Amino acid sequence: MSVLEAQHLYKIFGRRPDEVVKRLEEGADAAELREKYGVTPAVIDASFEVQQGEIFVVMGLSGSGKSTLIRMLNGLHPASSGKVLIHGEDISAMGGAQLRKTRSEHISMVFQHFALFPHRTVLQNAAYGLKIKGMRESERNEKAREALSMVGLDGWTDQRPGELSGGMQQRVGLARALAAGTDIMLMDEAFSALDPLIRRDMQDQLIELQQKLGKTIVFITHDLNEAMRIGDRIAMMRNGRIVQIGTAEQILTDPANDYVAQFIADVDRTRVLTAGSIMEPPVATLGIGNGPKAAQKLMREHQQRGLYVVSRDRTLQGYVMEEAVAANRELQTIESLVQPIDTAVSVDEQAAHLFTPSASVRLPLPVVDADNKLRGVIPRVTLLAALGQVDAHETGVRDTDDAPKPQAGGNPPSGNTANDLLTKTTAGEDQ
Repeated sequence: MSVLEAQHLYKIFGRRPDEVVKRLEEGADAAELREKYGVTPAVIDASFEVQQGEIFVVMGLSGSGKSTLIRMLNGLHPASSGKVLIHGEDISAMGGAQLRKTRSEHISMVFQHFALFPHRTVLQNAAYGLKIKGMRESERNEKAREALSMVGLDGWTDQRPGELSGGMQQRVGLARALAAGTDIMLMDEAFSALDPLIRRDMQDQLIELQQKLGKTIVFITHDLNEAMRIGDRIAMMRNGRIVQIGTAEQILTDPANDYVAQFIADVDRTRVLTAGSIMEPPVATLGIGNGPKAAQKLMREHQQRGLYVVSRDRTLQGYVMEEAVAANRELQTIESLVQPIDTAVSVDEQAAHLFTPSASVRLPLPVVDADNKLRGVIPRVTLLAALGQVDAHETGVRDTDDAPKPQAGGNPPSGNTANDLLTKTTAGEDQ
């Protein structure tokens, strides 16, 4: 269910915004309009929906319009054109009192530079939003203490912000947003001012809290690794426009344009892609009740030297190889020829963990679900192509022992190159 929706949002800083919006809708170039009218088209035709309980990340370089966009979502920057819907209500059409009420009930914000009151205690800062609502002191302090406990700040309630580290100050800001009890949280570069280790701790904290509380979060960042680590979906912005929206895997595997492709060039794909995102359907599978003659015929038709064997409901039983069925053609079924498989991986397994099992299996790496049903397979060349180390579509390389070996682009966790790991296989492997 959509909780927050942006419909064709424009934000023009400067004179005659209506005229500038019209020109942009007609296809005029933003840079030319900036020079001609002396205006800044900060957000141009931005549309998206954020679902309940989703972490929706908006990312881009400085000047891309992401911070302006997030301030439009709570009415801090009124839209020059377009709508922002909160639970179906258009905040751009609201009067001041109604907008303040909507913010108080539905939207809280966490800022980059903490925005804490230095003369107030940690508890008072965390309870401030509730004070503005008019809540009694005892009640707001109780809620603030609960929120501070969630972010690991028990025992720090009487300290002043200046007595805390940067990471702890940001936790106070997060606690203040949690204490407000709103269902939507807007986070504007919330962790970018923190040291890398503290920043990762805060990311972990946010993911953990999200699993418990199920907030709807719009998170602004310029850090692609951060976006891909915490975001359910990511909106990529450039020069005020959203150029692509998708999951981390979708953006990595299918960038919308050259800009996105360059942006993601240095991402550690092994920590983002999963087995489920790069698997493909098996060329053929064999039912457990088939005989050796049928198995050999199927292998020849599909030019396979081995096949995975599945039961009627697709549960993976093991595999058989061509030499075994050729030597036992008198058998009624292939059941006694099936070899057990202990290298199957889950659909959720990170690509970083696929190198070793892929190197030890004679067939494409099998991918199974929680019920051990075969969902797909990952040939070695597909794994390498997904990680950007070889373009299988351009080279047309078949993943066999005789195929030219692609150069490795990085080291997997074992310390060997990916290519070395994936070529240390038995002589009879087939893809």
